[in-house]
Amino acid sequence: MTVVFAGVGADDSNVNAHAPLYADGRFEYVPIPEKTVETDESRTFGDWDLRYDDRTAADLTNRLDTYPEDGEARVVRDEAVAEWPFHRDPNFEALTYGEHRAGFGQYVPRLRRLDPGDVVAFYTSLRREADPRKHRYLIGYFAVDEVTVIEPDDSPAAKREKLARHPENAHAKRAREAPFYDDKPLVVVDGREPGGLFERDPIRLSEYRERPDGRGGYYLRPEARERFGVVEGSEYMTRKPALVSDLDADAFVADVGRPGER
Repeated sequence: MTVVFAGVGADDSNVNAHAPLYADGRFEYVPIPEKTVETDESRTFGDWDLRYDDRTAADLTNRLDTYPEDGEARVVRDEAVAEWPFHRDPNFEALTYGEHRAGFGQYVPRLRRLDPGDVVAFYTSLRREADPRKHRYLIGYFAVDEVTVIEPDDSPAAKREKLARHPENAHAKRAREAPFYDDKPLVVVDGREPGGLFERDPIRLSEYRERPDGRGGYYLRPEARERFGVVEGSEYMTRKPALVSDLDADAFVADVGRPGER
């Protein structure tokens, strides 16, 4: 394994909005909302400044859904949005990323197979102002330095010790002695250079298709599958699956460029 593509960030399932992609190729990255206010993350949607606009993340929406993947309607509305902490995962400044999803997306089994020198590449939903549809775009990546797996049957002391190694990781920030989902494995991937968020020109990975029954969804573009040598993962991108590429890390970096140069 060399590259895992991970779906991250705000979209209509959690913030009732999409981060903008501007006409000149610049774009915004907005994290998902945290599930709880019991976190060491001090920053909120109200003080997350957009990179290329004078608004904050809170100006994009009046509703946060904090548990969309669990099917629970735990909703934050209106003025409370600005005070709600975000789940900064990945943290592009600290180069750290964590994940507990193991079902449809196959995140845990694929991320835990990563070795130092492999790559985690991140895609998110962006929408151009004139386009009625969102799309999935590659927005950044980092090379893997270390992978830590916190298992449900680890001892309490082992869980605390592993979490303490990753103080800037969003999962560690909201942990209280143990991961938030203590019955699921948690994979924490720490990164090294090259790594970071692109400045502009994200790479579109998805296309919209309508099915014979009239319902539509977002799917991996054939040209993206070929370009990145995707060999594992569902092409149905509405639910943000983890995708695995057979490109080696050097070939991937040579193709997309280093984040600070893009």
